Amino acid sequence: MKRSGSADLPLHYGHVPPWLSERMAKIGLAIVEAIIVEYGNQEVLRRLSDPFWFQSLGAVMGMDWHSSGITTSVMGALKRAINPHSKELGIYICGGKGKSSRQTPSELIDVGQRTGLDGNYLARCSKLSAKVDNTAVQDGFQLYLHSFIVNDKGQWAVVQQGMSNNSSTARRYHWHSPTITSFVEEPHSSIYGQNAGDILNMVDKRAAPSRNGILEIAHEQPDRMLAEIKKLVMPSHHDVRANNVDLKRLGSVLWLAHEKRPSDFEELLLLEGLGPRTLQSLALVSEVIYGTPSRFTDPARFSFAHGGKDGHPFPVPVKVYDDTIATLQNAVHKAKLGFTDKQQAIKCLSQIAQRAENDFTPNANFNNVIEKERNESWKYGGRTVFGKAKPPLQTQLKLF
Repeated sequence: MKRSGSADLPLHYGHVPPWLSERMAKIGLAIVEAIIVEYGNQEVLRRLSDPFWFQSLGAVMGMDWHSSGITTSVMGALKRAINPHSKELGIYICGGKGKSSRQTPSELIDVGQRTGLDGNYLARCSKLSAKVDNTAVQDGFQLYLHSFIVNDKGQWAVVQQGMSNNSSTARRYHWHSPTITSFVEEPHSSIYGQNAGDILNMVDKRAAPSRNGILEIAHEQPDRMLAEIKKLVMPSHHDVRANNVDLKRLGSVLWLAHEKRPSDFEELLLLEGLGPRTLQSLALVSEVIYGTPSRFTDPARFSFAHGGKDGHPFPVPVKVYDDTIATLQNAVHKAKLGFTDKQQAIKCLSQIAQRAENDFTPNANFNNVIEKERNESWKYGGRTVFGKAKPPLQTQLKLF
């Protein structure tokens, strides 16, 4: 067992407005359903245990691409959207933030009574995973969120997050049951946070002698442990900058959406009639659903689907967001009935963009791309927590 990722998550306070939280729930459900139709519900657990994919999911949902708030808002949206359909989807989400986290054991026992799973065992797994990250790994982060996701086969994942007031950062921890052989020796699928120096980690395999009675582990070597995992350090700045994204990947999506038409590709004919801006969002959503793990090393790129609630990289284009949700929901509905053509067309969006990357040379100025999105945001019902987007001054003068 080894950890699979590490990153900084700047603490970010603020609320998610109802107009966004409602859409996050809808698109979250549609994405999860699409994954289940294509791969099965065990794949949802695997994705949630991947910190890079999780951050990309939050970005494509319109949350602030780099902040700790993604964890709370994404898990809250998924719980609200998925649990009413748990019997059909075979996925149950328990726990949450604050008081909700303490209700996790009782919720899991209830799931056990409804499904025949061993709820007491699942509750024990929940408590142990929280105990390990709150007590056994003494890294200065106090847990305040604990979400436990289980499928109808008894497989599970945990997404939990701790806060450090000293560093003004959060650390997210990911667990995945199919990879766990022991709760006391390297059980995580990932720890998502900045290495803050020497830590006391009683679940590292090198601490086995300590667990057997040697209490003095002052010479623990976290550098060796953390060197084996990929590190994603999320910056503190709010704006999305060119060095935060893979420009070839983003550029090929923009090329496909804005310079080509669905009629240029036979596989995309079923998407004829969708505007370029919606195709841009769908291409990025398509990658979240069908992309391989290596595609999520730059989560900021996925904020170019639906922007961010604080206006970075641009306001959330509400009309585009609704078109994306409707198209994805329609494709999933038809796929459940056995008609997979539209779902395959959405899948092809990201595949075509990926093929184009090999010979693609970005020629657009990154800042100009963002400026264009901001200037046109009002056309798509752009909104942030501060209000609705307005036309640029020159455009306003032309309107009168």
